[in-house]
Amino acid sequence: MFWFWFFAGPALVLAALALRGERKRAQFVAERLTPGPDPVTPPATVITSVEGPDNGLRENLAALAAQDYPSYELIVAARTAADIPPDVLPRRVLVVLAGAEKPKSHERIENLLAGVQLSRKQSEILAFADAYGRVSPQWLRALVAPLTEANVGVSTGFCWFAPEPPDFWSLLRSVWIAPVMGLLGPGNNPFVWAGSLAIQKEIFFELRVPASWRESLSESAAVTGAVRRAGLRIAFAPGAVAAFTGRTTMRAFLRWARRQMALARQYLPRLWWEGLVSHFFYCGGMAAAIIASLRGSRGAEWVLVTQLGLGMLKGVNRATLAKAELPRCEAWFKRHAWVHVLWVPLATWLWLGVLLASVFPFTPFSEKNGSSRA
Repeated sequence: MFWFWFFAGPALVLAALALRGERKRAQFVAERLTPGPDPVTPPATVITSVEGPDNGLRENLAALAAQDYPSYELIVAARTAADIPPDVLPRRVLVVLAGAEKPKSHERIENLLAGVQLSRKQSEILAFADAYGRVSPQWLRALVAPLTEANVGVSTGFCWFAPEPPDFWSLLRSVWIAPVMGLLGPGNNPFVWAGSLAIQKEIFFELRVPASWRESLSESAAVTGAVRRAGLRIAFAPGAVAAFTGRTTMRAFLRWARRQMALARQYLPRLWWEGLVSHFFYCGGMAAAIIASLRGSRGAEWVLVTQLGLGMLKGVNRATLAKAELPRCEAWFKRHAWVHVLWVPLATWLWLGVLLASVFPFTPFSEKNGSSRA
């Protein structure tokens, strides 16, 4: 009985605490998505890196070129012209080539920095987008708006995987990564996602982000660290969530997931440890409750139902808010949002496995630079 409550007690407490603040987060998302007075829209430059073909790339770039924003330029950066597939570039675009790959360099970072160097002088905002995700016409407005708030250094969106057509591993990837977006909300956020990011150009250089990028394996982690060291806030922009409709395989997904957690362990150790400890007790609590239930404990059955119910309710909340943030994916949510409820227990065990696997070293340049494509 001691071992049962050793795992089950903390698991219930952690599951309940995970729901704390969900109402506040939902209110924040609703307020940010409600149209208000026209915000300040200083001239901006949007930079994205293309590193090869992908389904939907043409449409994704077209969405970046069709932003509801009065004054901005779009720069598509690549290492060489061969990395840009034919017939994907929109009309309103400046193509920048970073040149030959440097030893031990990060291709995407070199591409983005080449775009920064050739950005127009009148731009006051630098925005960075992942070319392999689809954004809404209000994406840039949503990212720029928080930058006018007190002590905000950078604003960020996040990614949501909505595979079409779906398969098992692609849907599981969507369920697995969804809790990370659940960490973003009002106030000062714990991290930046460089696939949807905006920062004032002046602050970008004051924080020496280019130097931080060249010294890091992750552009997201580098910006997060630079902003934190400066004592500035990271603001979440719910209207800047990007939808990824591509599919993945088991091998590609697990390799990508392990890499993301290995980077988190290196650059965001507190979050990584919190995730490991939480999932250790979540999975231990589930296992203890199942074993005790099989031995005839009715109390353990209720503990299991409560823990699973709290986790699934969290999944409902995440999917509901993501649906509001991605209105163009409404049809996908109507068909597939149920996996974010019923597959939460499976994703919980997968989280534990990936976190444990991320303890072992990985080769940072053996993959496509940590792209959001898995």
